[in-house]
Amino acid sequence: MKADFPIRTFGAKGDGGTQDTAASQAALDAAGAAGGGRVVLKDGTFLTGSIQLRSGVELHLDESARLLASPALADFPDRQGVRHVTTENLPRRRNACVIFADEAEDVAITGGGVIDGNGAHHVCARTEPDWTGWAFDRIHPMHESLPRVVFLAGCRDVRLEDVSLVNAPGGWGYWIHDCDRVAVRHLAIRTDVRYPNNDGIHVNCSRDVDIEGCDIECGDDALVIRANSRSLAHNAVCERVHARDCRVRSWASGIRVGWMNDGVIRDCSFSRIAMRDTTNGIDIVLPRQPANPDYGREATLIERIVFEDIDMDGIYAHPIDAKIAPDPATRVAAVRDLAFRRIRARGLQFPHVCGRADAPFSNFLFEDCSFRKVPDAELPGWERHGAAAWGRNLVEAFAHAEGFRFDRTTFDCR
Repeated sequence: MKADFPIRTFGAKGDGGTQDTAASQAALDAAGAAGGGRVVLKDGTFLTGSIQLRSGVELHLDESARLLASPALADFPDRQGVRHVTTENLPRRRNACVIFADEAEDVAITGGGVIDGNGAHHVCARTEPDWTGWAFDRIHPMHESLPRVVFLAGCRDVRLEDVSLVNAPGGWGYWIHDCDRVAVRHLAIRTDVRYPNNDGIHVNCSRDVDIEGCDIECGDDALVIRANSRSLAHNAVCERVHARDCRVRSWASGIRVGWMNDGVIRDCSFSRIAMRDTTNGIDIVLPRQPANPDYGREATLIERIVFEDIDMDGIYAHPIDAKIAPDPATRVAAVRDLAFRRIRARGLQFPHVCGRADAPFSNFLFEDCSFRKVPDAELPGWERHGAAAWGRNLVEAFAHAEGFRFDRTTFDCR
């Protein structure tokens, strides 16, 4: 059994006002140097800047502990000497984060405690009378703001269990980037749906990721699988990612698959997912190149993805929104062999599924699904419901779609 390394023995105060970054890192380093161990935070609020996990180390937040991110962006600099990624090719061109792991093995974040992103210090309420979208905006420009809370790059054998993440800033909660064998169990992500860009669990270019029993509430996409290899030395597939028994609320997409020039995403599944108060339920949108640097370098291939037993209630745009930009710079090999089984959806729109003439969607199965469209008065205020302001498409169509099959599937607009 690996030894415990109580953070207070390394000088941490846990009073919520004293910087405990150095003590936290000293404990993590000592556990790593000992061949592994459990760094324990207990009985207090531990104010921290950026810290880095080491191989063999478990960061354990007791239920009496809160790891509080510093409100100062200077405490989250871009790390130098990072091994696994080319920082300038990352989304937002920054590797800054609260908790980082770089090519670490056998690492974990566990316990019933809380990671507090201190997000209220990084956003401000929008005051213009005609605003649409999200009610808050970043105080700092995107290229200066904190892009992630937990960033795992090139790691193997990872456990994320039982921790709560709250008050995230305008940045992704968990980014699992080119990792293998990741177990995600019973995480609670409680971030403000009115904040932009605070994704829940973002899995990119990773393999054998198992997500179970998570409760996610966020302003941007809740469960994401992508294959953007642009920051890596090699092109990496995203495969065998499975999410089940999760609850989701998002003012963007409950589930997102793919983005521009993402590469290969295959053999993944989402099952027994309960969504409420969400803009789009399932998003498979391959857009034009965005203004920010979040895009890949390969033709996208998405295949053999299963969505089953998904209950969607209060969808402010589309229960399924799948489309490909007409721009030939958006490179697509194929989007094929997707199964939608036992989808129950109530919202403002029907599905919108539109491939491209040179890259039609193919072989989608809709089995035992029901889509109910309700009037706007039943779900009012869509213009101020996050991504619905620009993502809602009043056109509902199945176009450039080959080999589609509908078994026991209904569309009801009563």
